[in-house]
Amino acid sequence: MSKKEKNKELENEGAKELEELKARVAEQEAQIADLEDIKLRQMAEFENFRRRTNKEKLELMTTAGERIFTEMLPLVDDFERATAAMEQTDDINAVREGIRLIQQKFISFLDKNDVHPIETEGKDFDTDEHEAVTTFAAGEDKKGKIIDCTQKGYKLGDKVIRFAKVVVGE
Repeated sequence: MSKKEKNKELENEGAKELEELKARVAEQEAQIADLEDIKLRQMAEFENFRRRTNKEKLELMTTAGERIFTEMLPLVDDFERATAAMEQTDDINAVREGIRLIQQKFISFLDKNDVHPIETEGKDFDTDEHEAVTTFAAGEDKKGKIIDCTQKGYKLGDKVIRFAKVVVGE
């Protein structure tokens, strides 16, 4: 084989390799384009999911608030009737009884919605549930204990929604 033939053969092999490399590059570029398309679609899908989720959260909060207020309307009606009855009667015992019934109904409403008072009587002071408004010298046996509750605290489930304001012994 002559030098020219060898050069020709090397050129042909080089041309073949070049074509193979060009084909691979084209294949890789197509794969990259497909991956870019998939990425863009997933980003758009995620953005739509995020928007939809935010909208659903907002609707849920609005609906939950609406339900609570709807359940409170009968209590408002009872207070209006009690106020009207107080204007027309001199029987203080009947007014007291009416107010007690409304209070019981309201406590029942809170209980139904998983709102419960925080216990304070005879308990140890706990910063997770209580807020000390003052301390009181009460002797060694009452040190760190709650002496008095000035404002009830409440929990919604396990979450404190209002801390109990208490006087703590020192």
